[in-house]
Amino acid sequence: MTTEQRPIGTPTQEDVRRDPEVEAFITKANEYTGVIGYTEHGVRHASLSANIAVNVLRRLGHDARTVELGAIAAYLHDLGNLVSRTNHEQASAMLADRILARLQMPPEERAIVMGAIGNHEERHGDVVSAVGAAVILADKSDVHRSRVRNPEPKTFDIHDRVNYAAEHSFLRVDEKSKTITLELTIDTTMSQVMEYFEIFLDRMLMCRRAAEFLGCGFKLQINGVKLL
Repeated sequence: MTTEQRPIGTPTQEDVRRDPEVEAFITKANEYTGVIGYTEHGVRHASLSANIAVNVLRRLGHDARTVELGAIAAYLHDLGNLVSRTNHEQASAMLADRILARLQMPPEERAIVMGAIGNHEERHGDVVSAVGAAVILADKSDVHRSRVRNPEPKTFDIHDRVNYAAEHSFLRVDEKSKTITLELTIDTTMSQVMEYFEIFLDRMLMCRRAAEFLGCGFKLQINGVKLL
């Protein structure tokens, strides 16, 4: 089925992932963030974020289309790094709107996706919808050494060091107890737990607000110890 023949309201995350414009924009956005020294923001992060958003919304009983919109928003949430790291969330929302309009997503759904993407950064963002909450939780829980692109550990800054120290991360959604727990395994010879809080405290507070919006409590567990 061609884009022109597509019934309105049916674009899926697979349609978005396979779109040549999306592929090109994510590739270049990841390239540009690498040039300025940021961790990986490419297909890996986009795909993992989408999968986590799906898991959050599905486990908490949201309808299939909301789950799909969560996956789409999470996959596209960093697209604006193509334009600039500064205010990239706003650029991401506008680029996503143009792409999704071309894929014939209806305005009401595009508005949900735009609001979720535009509010995912802790500096300026707010939790405005279930889709937005899922995007925040998905994005902020991706802390892992595979995202570090600096090949020389001796020159790591604190962000590289904390990400590289994270050997395992998993966002556990318990629909029965209504809790969402970020479980991390951190190599404390590489980075102390306090350094994690030093750079990620605002992210964890945003995760707590997102979890609360979804009717859940938020918990943080590092090396088997519950800290939040």
